[in-house]
Formats: sequence, structure tokens, C-alpha cells
Amino acid sequence: MTQPDNTGNATPGAQQPATRRTGLWIILALLVIAAIVVAGLLPRLHARAALKDRTNDLAVPTVNVMHPKLGAPQTEIILPGNIQAFTDSPIYARTNGYLRKWYVDIGGRVKQGQLLADIETPEVDQALDQARADLNTAQANYQLSAITAKRYEDLLKTDSVSKQDVDNAHGDFEAKKATVDSAAANLKRLEELQAFEKIYAPFDGVITARNTDVGHLINSGAGGPAAELFHIAAIRTLRVYINVPQQYSQAAKAGILANLTLQEFPGRKFPGKLVRTADAIDLASRTLLVEVDVDNAGGELLPGAYTEVHLEVPSGVPALILPVSALIFRGDSLQVGTLQDGNKASLQTVTLGHDLGSTVEIVAGLKPEDSVITNPPDSLVSGETVRVVSGNTNGAGGESGAASE
Repeated sequence: MTQPDNTGNATPGAQQPATRRTGLWIILALLVIAAIVVAGLLPRLHARAALKDRTNDLAVPTVNVMHPKLGAPQTEIILPGNIQAFTDSPIYARTNGYLRKWYVDIGGRVKQGQLLADIETPEVDQALDQARADLNTAQANYQLSAITAKRYEDLLKTDSVSKQDVDNAHGDFEAKKATVDSAAANLKRLEELQAFEKIYAPFDGVITARNTDVGHLINSGAGGPAAELFHIAAIRTLRVYINVPQQYSQAAKAGILANLTLQEFPGRKFPGKLVRTADAIDLASRTLLVEVDVDNAGGELLPGAYTEVHLEVPSGVPALILPVSALIFRGDSLQVGTLQDGNKASLQTVTLGHDLGSTVEIVAGLKPEDSVITNPPDSLVSGETVRVVSGNTNGAGGESGAASE
């Protein structure tokens, strides 16, 4: 072993323990540094791994699913319409004169044959008196001609007159007879014309307009355009014409029930029935004109009013109901996302039926047992893995619940 000499310098034997201790301290320092580094890196590595797992987890879309709801066998379509009187007619005069008196004003309810107004026709009265006198004259001449013809026939038997005289007498008799017939026909014409002095209601209804007054000149149209005196509407039963879209034209048949709603009667429905159709599609609008009749015994509904007609038409094909949020619009096609193999998305092209507002009808491309994704992301593609949350799977519009494990 090396020993220090008298000068104080260490010998080789004494330096070895010092060098070994220095190495141990260095190794210990390195171990401490390594431990510190490892202690600092491990949480970062764990955090990085957790972030990676979280990122991968968030990359999988979370979706709600439901089964489509089967649509009702009948579909209600709401169409605008205008209420019209069952019979609506203007009333004109058939003779000339002056209005003597009117008996019913606007809003008046009248019965068929009820007197509405009187017209004073002095010219017609005078012509009628003259026609009666002409008829009397014609009848007198006719009677004289008949007597003359009879006498000529008797004289011919004794050869007191010629055959020509007898023929002349008979010809005069026939002419006088025709004159009587003509005068009688003219008298009848004037009597009927005089009967038009009284204006009667042609049917039960309500007077919606009175366009004349006492003393007005009445023109039947012989010397100028005729003027409408009254306007009458039959409102016991009302008509409503509506235009049914072509897709429902085959289902719009006579006998289908309908309900009328009006803003002035909130919450009320007036029942009606489809009674006839035009049996032709309008080229301009591609709609079918149909008539709905509604009973108006109470007189609450007024002709000319706007109404909405709720028409119950049978569904031609079974429709499935989905919320609007389930639809995916891409290009010209309409799609919905369905769930396959438990966690795989599949896009199905569907055919849209009637738009019900918050829900829609699907008439093709989907089956009732399909699980439909109700909140598909815009980037959803077929075959993509999705995470499903539990929710209402029995009908449209169900709320999703807590995430399944």
C-alpha cells in the first residue's frame, strides 16, 4: 500500500480510495439526475398517451338513433280556399220603366218567389191596352168573315154565286183567323212583359247587393246595357274550391271528409265533404280542382271568406315519419344515416313524402326496423364507426339519454 512520504505527497496506494469515492459520487449524481428526469417525463408521457386516446375517442361521432314511426293510414293536407255561395246570381229587369218601390235591402233573407221590387211601366201598360183592342177588332172581323163564308157556301148550293166568290170568302175567313191568332199572341207577350213589373226572388237566399232605388230608370237592355238591380246568394250550403297537388290526386275522391278553419273562429272546425272533382290536372299548376261542400245552417260562414281546408286523404303508400334533423342533403339526393353492425354508419337514399313541419314522411328507401341516426354530422360517410347513445327508439323526435357504457 502506498504511504505518504515526508514531503506530504500521497503515494499511489493512498490515491485509489479517493478516486473510487469520486466515481461513486458521480454515479450517485447521475442516478439522481436520471431519477429527476424520469420523474418529470413520466407524467408527460402519461398525459400524451391520454391525449392521444382522448383525440381518438373524440374522432368517433356520437349519435342518437331511433326507429321510424309508421305514418297514419290517412294524411291531412292543408290547402287554401275561398268560400263561395252554392248559388250566386244577379237579378236584372226584363222590362223598361221606373222603379216604384223596393222591399228588401242588403242582408235581407228571402224565400223563393218573395217580392223584391215593383217597376212602373206606362209604355207597356198602354201597349197592352192597344193589343187588347186590336184583338177585339181581329175577333170581330173574324166572326164577320166566318158568317160571310157560311152564307157563300149556302148560296153556292143554289148556284146564286160562283165558286170563285166562295173561295174568296173562305180565304178571307182564314186570313181573319190568322190575324186573331197574331193579335192573341201579341197580347200574351205584352201581358208577360207587364208581369215583369214585379221582381221576385228566384231561390232562397240572402240579398248581398241592391243597386237601385225609387225613381231609377230601369233599362232591360233593349236600348243600352242592362243594370243589375239586386244580387242574391244561396248560403244554406256553401262551396269551397281547392287545388289538390297532383301527388294526392288519385286519393282525392268524392266522399272524403274535410274540415274548414278560419282565423275569425279560433279553435273551431266546420265539417265538410268533398263532393266532386274536375277529373283533369291543370297544366299550369299541376293540381286537381275539387269542390268541398259545407253546411251553413247557422249562417256563420260568409261567401267570399278565406279559409284553410284540412283534407283527410288516404295514404297511397305506407309512409315512415322521421324528424327533419335526420335528413342529409347532399347534391341532388336526400339521404338518412342508419346503424349497421351495432356501430357502423350506412347512408340510405330516401324519397320524401309530405312535409309535416318538424317531421317529414319517407315513402321509399327505409324500413320500419331500421335504426336511424337522428343527429348525423355533416361529414358522416358509409362505413364510419360511430358511438351510439341510448334514447327513444320508438318514434320521431325522441330525446337522447345518458351515454351507454
